[in-house]
Amino acid sequence: MAIFSVKVPKEYNKQERLDKYIASLPNGMNRSKLKSGVCEILINGKKSKLSQKIKPNDQIDIQWEDNIPDDIFPENIPLDIVYEDENVTVVNKKQGMVTHPACGNWDGTLVNALLYHWGRESIKQLKEGLDSEILERRRPGIVHRLDKETSGLIITAKNRDSEEWLQKQFKEKKSIQKEYICICTGRPKNGAGDIKTQIIRDPKNRQRFKAVTDTTDGKFARTIYHCIACYGNYSLMRVRIKTGRTHQIRVHMKYLGCPILGDSIYNKPDSLFPKATLMLHSFQLKIKLPGQNKNTTFQTKVPVRFKLIQKKLKEKFCKDVLVIKK
Repeated sequence: MAIFSVKVPKEYNKQERLDKYIASLPNGMNRSKLKSGVCEILINGKKSKLSQKIKPNDQIDIQWEDNIPDDIFPENIPLDIVYEDENVTVVNKKQGMVTHPACGNWDGTLVNALLYHWGRESIKQLKEGLDSEILERRRPGIVHRLDKETSGLIITAKNRDSEEWLQKQFKEKKSIQKEYICICTGRPKNGAGDIKTQIIRDPKNRQRFKAVTDTTDGKFARTIYHCIACYGNYSLMRVRIKTGRTHQIRVHMKYLGCPILGDSIYNKPDSLFPKATLMLHSFQLKIKLPGQNKNTTFQTKVPVRFKLIQKKLKEKFCKDVLVIKK
């Protein structure tokens, strides 16, 4: 996957669309190539469209891929189905599985597996049309997502009416509750807390995000945490998110001084657990199923990788419960 970054000069005085501006640059891409291969467009750290008008000093970051397949195929990939009816399928996504096809991951995704599970045919890729139409075609039934290395609960829609019902809840954020467990390196100063920050692209590394409080740039994010227990310099956390930003929990735990164990982006390799993978799991989801007035609660068991880490921590350290300061 390629990344194109450029900053609009301060003396720029035109009112051009983003795609037209990029095409005019000596090292830019033509508009057809941009349209067919674009994966993500960011202007000043915020998701944007090719039709966006640019301004002086805008920071533009574009991810794209040249070799996009013509079709998205059903694949016989085993799924851990937590619940299913005529409208939804709730899956306990395994670690390492990408939620939907995108640049660099065109097969082996949850969407490929669901197409097979639902008995659907392959999906013809859209390479022309509105950005929203192209992206929507690649992720049928997907109303929210988890990072590739995050395991846990995802609810998917089996028809358009259910998709709209679920999307409305995720957009309004009133009735939905998503809770995670994670094992972190470091101990928080307080046993519980409410983190409220803006999340922006890290200016030093465009692949990372950063929590900041001294700007209105980026997007607002809120995370509520409770430290269940500490073992030495490791913390077992229960986390509830009130917003759904990319890498939100990972960024906020880093901001708290307790980056998640096994996080290759926001943490360093750990001497005690050098082979640890990301210790973040979505274990509980409360949501109103289509046509219902009350929330239904879904839960998963603690993953094996968590049990193995916890076993070693209990053998090596004494359990410590932190005081919750008001």
